[in-house]
Amino acid sequence: MTKQIQSTIVRNMKRLNRLAATAATVAMAFVAQAAPNQGDWTEFRGSTGQGLSTAKNLPIEWSAAKNVAWKQAIPGLGWSSPVVRRGRVFLTTAETDGEGGPSLRALCLDAATGLVMWNTEVFKSTETQAKPMNGKNSHASPTPVLEDSRLYVHFGHNGTACLDLDGKIVWRMNSLRYPPTHGNGGSPILVGDKLVYCADAASDPSIVALDKATGKVRWKVKRETQAKNKFSFSTPLLITVKGQPQIICPGSGVVSALDPKDGHEIWRVCYGNGYSVVPRPVFGQGLVFISTGFNRADILAIRPDGRGDVTDTHVAWRATKGAPLTPSMLLVDQELYAVSDDGLVSCFDAKTGKVHWQERLRGKYSASPLAAGGRIYLQDESGTGTVLKPGKTFTTLATNSLAERSLASYAVVDGALFIRTAENLYRIATAPSQ
Repeated sequence: MTKQIQSTIVRNMKRLNRLAATAATVAMAFVAQAAPNQGDWTEFRGSTGQGLSTAKNLPIEWSAAKNVAWKQAIPGLGWSSPVVRRGRVFLTTAETDGEGGPSLRALCLDAATGLVMWNTEVFKSTETQAKPMNGKNSHASPTPVLEDSRLYVHFGHNGTACLDLDGKIVWRMNSLRYPPTHGNGGSPILVGDKLVYCADAASDPSIVALDKATGKVRWKVKRETQAKNKFSFSTPLLITVKGQPQIICPGSGVVSALDPKDGHEIWRVCYGNGYSVVPRPVFGQGLVFISTGFNRADILAIRPDGRGDVTDTHVAWRATKGAPLTPSMLLVDQELYAVSDDGLVSCFDAKTGKVHWQERLRGKYSASPLAAGGRIYLQDESGTGTVLKPGKTFTTLATNSLAERSLASYAVVDGALFIRTAENLYRIATAPSQ
């Protein structure tokens, strides 16, 4: 009898083990399905925030008639860059009727076909303010952020919101009004359970963290700067230094590293009256790289392990020639690449600042460069894309024109580039061989 009981127990244990294994397999499959695709492009300059992609099989050549998988007209005007997740493309736009403020909207397109899946009005024209803008700006310039089943959109002083991926508004927040100069430009970023953005207005500039679940203010810190012109348009970058997270926030006259918990300042580097700072920082080789804004920009390479004001102790190197006012920089391996607004492309040794080469391209530049598939992709304001080979020697692989105005930066997934122009969104992909 004892042996029979033992045999029954063994059989039952085996059945339980098989059931547990099956449940674990199902759970793993569910997690894999729910987890973000490594090829997703989820924020301004991609999931790394630095214009780097592991996407493969990208086109080298294209035109308005070559390697265009689809072209979709986008209503209104916006210079937010596209973001991509699970086969869908998201972007924002502003529609105006000449009266009142703009209607601020979020759109979703099918990444495979370009079909508009939904177009949601986030803020009505009766809720928004049509402040004067620079001719290179729009009411929908900040790029959205994607995470899990949420889309976060930001329209500067006109408000911030969260939507689900079917276009339903989860929350809206438009009580933090401030006086912009030349419009809005900086994009928000996600830092743990917070949505963080720079509100560098004409007066009383600040950095704000919202609760990503509710839109309520978690913290708001004043931007301490001596710069005469307070306004800037940069996007923060989250980095980790010796296990401590830092939010790098460039603004007029100063770049600050903030603690995500409460926004207190860890370190700062000052740069006088530099203002209208646009480029997003990049980080690598133990250095943070920023550009200091108008009227004459400098590239600064900063060691981020200091405390307090480290202006005189932690700037490893600086460069003026080739420093961008608008495009962000690009760090690939040990080389730092920059394209100035007037088309001077530079390659620096990231650790020392030594110039490997500087070459002039035609056109004016606002979009930030992309590194993907062993190539560097640039896009000028006339819609001409230049493809370079990375390295210490300047090599052009292709020059491609869409002949449409373009200020937004690339989005990328395996096999395709997404390019936003003033009127259209393109999916550029190499045509399948016949």
